[in-house]
Amino acid sequence: MTMGENTSAKNQLPHQVFSVSIDTNPQSGSKWFDDDGRPKRTGTVWTASAHIITAVIGSGVLSLAWAIGQLGWIAGPAVMLLFSLVTYYTSILLSACYRSGDPVNGKRNYTYMDAVRANLGGGKVKICGFVQYVNLFGVAIGYTIASSISMMAIKRSNCFHQSGGQDPCHMNAYPYMIAFGIAEILLSQIPGFDQLHWLSLVAAVMSFTYSSIGLGLGIGKVVENKRVMGSLTGISIGTVTQTQKIWRSFQALGDIAFAYSYSMILIEIQDTVKAPPTEAKTMKKATLISVAVTTLFYMFCGCFGYAAFGDLSPGNLLTGFGFYNPYWLLDIANAAIVIHLVGAYQVYCQPLFAFVEKEAARRFPDSDFVTKDIKISIPGLGPYNLNLFRMIWRTLFVVTTTVISMLLPFFNDIVGLLGALGFWPLTVYFPVEMYISQKKITKWSTRWLCLQILSVACLIITIAAAAGSIAGVLDDVKTIKPFQTSY
Repeated sequence: MTMGENTSAKNQLPHQVFSVSIDTNPQSGSKWFDDDGRPKRTGTVWTASAHIITAVIGSGVLSLAWAIGQLGWIAGPAVMLLFSLVTYYTSILLSACYRSGDPVNGKRNYTYMDAVRANLGGGKVKICGFVQYVNLFGVAIGYTIASSISMMAIKRSNCFHQSGGQDPCHMNAYPYMIAFGIAEILLSQIPGFDQLHWLSLVAAVMSFTYSSIGLGLGIGKVVENKRVMGSLTGISIGTVTQTQKIWRSFQALGDIAFAYSYSMILIEIQDTVKAPPTEAKTMKKATLISVAVTTLFYMFCGCFGYAAFGDLSPGNLLTGFGFYNPYWLLDIANAAIVIHLVGAYQVYCQPLFAFVEKEAARRFPDSDFVTKDIKISIPGLGPYNLNLFRMIWRTLFVVTTTVISMLLPFFNDIVGLLGALGFWPLTVYFPVEMYISQKKITKWSTRWLCLQILSVACLIITIAAAAGSIAGVLDDVKTIKPFQTSY
């Protein structure tokens, strides 16, 4: 990596010298390179929006009917709207920290950790890195589990159809987890975020596909019932105990918070965007588009799912068998979930891949194993730069996440816990603190106080959501045995 950068810097020198003499825009760099000497970025509002939508609209959208079911018709949609506004606002604060100092030609921060280092420094960088990368690792495990459940749902819906509902159709999850892992090993060899735009676009289309099917089936069920199910205060006491009601409500907060969590990869997405206009302006538009689209889908899917099933809303509308027919439409929806998760896994893991590879290149700059690229010609795809360290490390990462998914199949509850714990520091605390530092906002001023109140309020919600997730994990531990999971 280091050798490649040195070589490219030598090749770029004539361009940079020439551009200084004729170009008054410091952001334009040259025809082929940006102001930091890296290849010209080509991302737009639409590619950034696709990356965000791919990251945000995960299969978790289908559990929102359950989340609203715990909170009810008043608190459910209100909490969802509140989280969307907080996410949008803090994302704008974070995008303003992509460049240090001047928003047009200040030094670029390529990762979330770079932005924290430039604005806050000290021990906060290590805390941020730990929380961010543990979260990304947890998401990879959660996506492996979720994709296997959707693949099995296809097999089970066909089995139910063929047996007329007589066969319980139990099956083992592990072959499906392994199949997902093999696909991710291949796709993880895509070198960087900037080459993922096609995968993000496909994944974004898939997320709209299964969300639309879930929404359509929910509307159909409401029409069939001829009434709207549910209540103003959520699941009734009797269906669950008072204690369960409290823990489930807290867990619902965590589900909704995690459903909006993408701040940990926002800076990496912003680093793919071209300028002018400034990257912050482009990301402001992309964030508005993606959060608005996401919230609309979340509201529709969550509300119509709850309206269809009320207190009996399943944890996942398409795999929890809230619906049995039309089975072929469920198959399409679950296939779309799998394709989407294949892409979302890569969108989330690329920042972690890049961090490890950058650290390895910094520590072993003279190692050919770490820094040397081997050019391979792939028929139909053109030349590919194979890096041995990248290939082995990324393969080991995917194998590790797959094995942990098989050992701890209830891990998506732990991922909910990681999401709850990650929401406050990554989506709220660090963006707020960096923005205060960058804009030099005076302590105890009205603006400073408002930002601190926002941060503390979100911390309280995060603690409550984490408590609910812990309660869910403890329940799972009692019933599930590693390597003995079937559905």
